[in-house]
Amino acid sequence: MSEVFVGSEKQERLNERLLKLGIKEADLVEKFVLGSGPGGQKVNKTSSTVFLQHVPSGIEVKCSETRSRALNRYHARVELCLRMEERVLGAASKRRQEIEKIRRQKRRRSRRQKQRMLEGKHHQSEKKQQRNSIEW
Repeated sequence: MSEVFVGSEKQERLNERLLKLGIKEADLVEKFVLGSGPGGQKVNKTSSTVFLQHVPSGIEVKCSETRSRALNRYHARVELCLRMEERVLGAASKRRQEIEKIRRQKRRRSRRQKQRMLEGKHHQSEKKQQRNSIEW
């Protein structure tokens, strides 16, 4: 894989991650496709979009985050790692944990939770009211 735009440290970490998940470069099918979206003629003429397929698992990734083919190759492999981790680890994967955290944050509060929150706010406002200066 080309290391022109990606630092050697990042590349080494990615390679270690791939090895840990059991993904070999020989198992990957990599194709370059014409890009699309903003960027004008240059994007429409160059094949910078990366299509990556892991044959044993059947996971496919298409990446066109940047106009650089080398960066897209890197990002596609990172995305492949994320999807593989999600498949292998299931609920324990980082991505799944982030999704669950967002779901919990967006979930509607129960009536009791809402009532406690409002009581706390009311108590705080009373404390602030008592801080006003005393008039003689």
